[in-house]
Formats: sequence, C-alpha cells, structure tokens
Amino acid sequence: MGPLDQIYHLANFLAPSFAVAVALALVGPLFIKNSSVAPGFTAQAAINFVAGAAALVFGLWFFGRDGKMASYAALLVVAATSQWAGGRGWR
Repeated sequence: MGPLDQIYHLANFLAPSFAVAVALALVGPLFIKNSSVAPGFTAQAAINFVAGAAALVFGLWFFGRDGKMASYAALLVVAATSQWAGGRGWR
C-alpha cells in the first residue's frame, strides 16, 4: 500500500468523527444555553473531533478492527459529552 492509500485510509477512518464534530458544533448551541465561557464554533468542532477520534482509535484497539457499531456508539457518546461539557464552560 502506497503513501497516498494510507492517507485515504486515515481520512476515511476519521471521517465519521469529523462529521459528528461539525454537526454537534452546529446544533449544540440550540440545546445548550449560551455561556460567556463557551468556545467558538471552530474550537468546539476541534475538541469534539479529537475526542471522537480518540474513541474510534480506542475501539480499533479494543476490537482489533474498524467499523464496529460499539465504536460508533462510543464516538457519539464521547463527542456529545465533550460538546455538553464545553457548552457548560467545563464547570
């Protein structure tokens, strides 16, 4: 497998985390009251992306393969929790 294929595999592995992170950053302010210490859209999306990517990596390590529904469920729970905590100002 060449380097370009490796980049494609990594991008496809992280794509669900990116999509969930952006969706949560867009929809999050509708459900969480506005806080003066809440980070902006880009910071929220980046924090959610890193948290979700960590959940996917842990799922890959734990199950030994990618694409398990439990990994995607963990991605949603971890990203939503980081969005919630970030919206509350990490109190």
